[in-house]
Amino acid sequence: MRTERGKLFVVSGPSGAGKSTVISRVMAARDDVVFSVSATTRTPREGEVDGVNYFFIDRQRFKEMIDNGEFLEYAEYVTNFYGTPRKAVMERLASGLNVILDIEVQGAAQVRERMPEAVTVFLTPPSFKELENRLRNRHQDSEEMIKCRLERAKAEYMAAETYDYIVINEDPDVAACELSSIITAELCRTAERIKLLEY
Repeated sequence: MRTERGKLFVVSGPSGAGKSTVISRVMAARDDVVFSVSATTRTPREGEVDGVNYFFIDRQRFKEMIDNGEFLEYAEYVTNFYGTPRKAVMERLASGLNVILDIEVQGAAQVRERMPEAVTVFLTPPSFKELENRLRNRHQDSEEMIKCRLERAKAEYMAAETYDYIVINEDPDVAACELSSIITAELCRTAERIKLLEY
């Protein structure tokens, strides 16, 4: 059941938390949520597809988009820029679609400021040690980069209390179920449904 305007769901957390995995499982199980593809200046990882996982663009083009006000939010994270193209999100929300963003903590704060109605979810592994293990086991980063990500994660954990919900990703299936439950609960709020009542 679709409302007149969609709701915006923001999922963020430290690198290595498993955000992409959990979100992809939610997307596979639901037909009422669409994923907002972010733009980034980082190079694609193995298996990533331009326009599906990210829009991969160079730094010059990214900075042009910043200057033109084309981002709902953007942040520089571990030497690369990431941002959410504003137009696509707004069009989808206006058409009644619910949109889910996978963005960094810094970007989530920008969205919260510009769209306070957004529902924010902090996703994290069960422990900091597990986060470190995941970063090392995916074999994608140098030791220096891993240390940088872990330092960044410490600051990100401090922002967790500003989120509406926290999901602990010990098991991706359980975490996906929790995230899906949050979406369902938010869509069932009285403010969303009261206009549907007939009497």
